[in-house]
Amino acid sequence: MSLTIKLQIAHFSSHFNSTSKTHKNPSILPTPIYHSNQLTPKSLFFRTKKMTSHAIKSSLIDPDGGVLVDLIVPENKRVLKAVEAEGMVKVRLTKSDLEWVHVISEGWASPLKGFMREDEYLQSLHFNSLRRSNGSVVNMSLPIVLAIDDETKEKIGGDSDVALVRPDGNAVAILRSIEIYKHNKEERIARTWGTTAPGLPYVEEVITPSGNWLIGGDLEVLSPIKYNDGLDNYRLSPKQLREEFDRRQADAVFAFQLRNPVHNGHALLMNDTRKRLLDMGYKNPILLLHPLGGYTKADDVPLDVRMEQHSKVLENGVLDPKTTIVSIFPSPMHYAGPTEVQWHAKARINAGANFYIVGRDPAGMGHPTDKRDLYDPDHGKKVLSMAPGLEKLNILPFRVAAYDTVAKEMAFFDPSRAKDFLFISGTKMRTFARAGESPPNSFMCPGGWDVLVKYYASLQAEETATAVVSA
Repeated sequence: MSLTIKLQIAHFSSHFNSTSKTHKNPSILPTPIYHSNQLTPKSLFFRTKKMTSHAIKSSLIDPDGGVLVDLIVPENKRVLKAVEAEGMVKVRLTKSDLEWVHVISEGWASPLKGFMREDEYLQSLHFNSLRRSNGSVVNMSLPIVLAIDDETKEKIGGDSDVALVRPDGNAVAILRSIEIYKHNKEERIARTWGTTAPGLPYVEEVITPSGNWLIGGDLEVLSPIKYNDGLDNYRLSPKQLREEFDRRQADAVFAFQLRNPVHNGHALLMNDTRKRLLDMGYKNPILLLHPLGGYTKADDVPLDVRMEQHSKVLENGVLDPKTTIVSIFPSPMHYAGPTEVQWHAKARINAGANFYIVGRDPAGMGHPTDKRDLYDPDHGKKVLSMAPGLEKLNILPFRVAAYDTVAKEMAFFDPSRAKDFLFISGTKMRTFARAGESPPNSFMCPGGWDVLVKYYASLQAEETATAVVSA
């Protein structure tokens, strides 16, 4: 799998005053550059030097708490911190734990500075928010916690600091001034998902097998988190995204999260949103196309395939590379509906987006045991419009798009002629791709569809080979 996302510099006439920002322009080229860096330090330095005559404000919206959290140890102190970590009790991280370290370290969860202590955990669990010392409230709808087992708790004893390590034993971070408290899994599950029904993917894969204790404390991350999967260059931190919005001279940033391939209905929505913002008087709205990059359930399309598919969407001109930034959001996915969608929106505030698109049943899924939606499809957007701590974010509910069998293209649903519209679910889309069949014309750009067909063909080949070996 190779990506074709690349950064190019484009020049546009300025429509802004002394707070103008400059920009770069990621585009799609036919030559794969899977391991290239779309935002190299050299190019960042060059653009900064040219911008010295401008006053730079690296956001259109302030991060929660007023200051973007950055918990990565400065380079000149990393060796010393690593040596210190070697002498501490080790807490081994799972893959999802490491993703949460990544999330916290870059400030996606600002003003959180580590894994939650008990008071923060209880506020998040019961109020979906945290009250700061100055009395202000920030949204925090998902508990961001680290579980440990009885044996690890016993090893820690009375120590105040521990080292967090990868499965291979290499130190990732130091957790300071720790607090250990009981992990009541049933309460956590019930309050986060609104059910304890069996079959919740994140629960079964992450929470159920985890330890009976939670450990909170302040994080010091020894170096930026990397996955070495060829996609690290697209995992832009909130700080990098804010700088990129500045360079593009964005006067509005609208974020769209998805965990599925982009079809033309999604594109219709994103392009329509930009038009709406232009009609409102904005001069240069920028789209943050922000696919989820952490844990997803087994039947979701893998991240590398989705990124390749997204690149084809831009390459085919379905979305405009000049006004679109494609980046990976490192958070794990809970599928916790209206509770989780608050987290998704809050994190984009910290990345500098001041508009957030929300659709039908955000972060939702089918009920794990009954044939129905787990959550009311309209509750996500309703909750976002009144959630504490999200008042400064502009919520943009989107119109439902479906395949218009008369116009033979994706269009906004018209209830007056409902029989003319065909709704193609993610399951149906995957069924088409797995069978190598073509969806209705204009459902998805041809290049993007080819990526999915090739992925499912390779998956079927692997399954066949495994069956032969087993036999």
